[in-house]
Amino acid sequence: MQCHWQDKHIVVTGAGGVIGSAICRYLLECGARVTALDKTPRAGELNLAIEGLDLTDAAAINGFGARLSAPVDGLVNNAAIAHPHNPPLAELPLSLWQEVLAVNLTAPMLMTQALLPHFRDGASVVNIASTRAVMSEPNSECYGASKGGLVALTHALAISLGPKVRVNCVSPGWVAPESEVLSELEHHQHPAGRVGRGRDIASLVAWLLGPEAGFVTGQHWLADGGMSRKMIYS
Repeated sequence: MQCHWQDKHIVVTGAGGVIGSAICRYLLECGARVTALDKTPRAGELNLAIEGLDLTDAAAINGFGARLSAPVDGLVNNAAIAHPHNPPLAELPLSLWQEVLAVNLTAPMLMTQALLPHFRDGASVVNIASTRAVMSEPNSECYGASKGGLVALTHALAISLGPKVRVNCVSPGWVAPESEVLSELEHHQHPAGRVGRGRDIASLVAWLLGPEAGFVTGQHWLADGGMSRKMIYS
């Protein structure tokens, strides 16, 4: 593990989930100071206190930014309503569409906006999207649109905020908890030979946050074990 984040301050949303907790753990192991956010406050791993923040509340996000006193070296917009399926389009309520976009797309913009005064030169933002930004199945309009929008937001922000701040996006595929036991079929359908784990995403995020990715901005990184490149016909 290459550790570039001693004494660096990283803000991570969605810190209580599989991917978010893995990102926090990885960064803490590298010596970073992590401000962890989730909808519900709780105790995280490695003595990390997860703060509560409602990402559907713009005033709450702005309040978090106003209270923040330490400079910020990185922001990971990981929080999401991670249910890919919605009712059929004819039955899709506008309220659900708006709720998913509020958390998955609007909140990353608001978080980035709120932290603008705090970003150090050379800071990095990493947005966590999904392979559903580039591939779909029926009845996934809310989630797919929100994640596709996040990919587009990424390159727009990269152009607007450079050269002070770099902005990139990671789209995970199937990522399972370490404790989940999966079948050989579930693993072997992936060209990489296995389902992803949180640390697979965390290590990529850490690289994008760090100085070795200093020439990388506005890019979309797929981390899905090759599934989005595999032709599947029934």
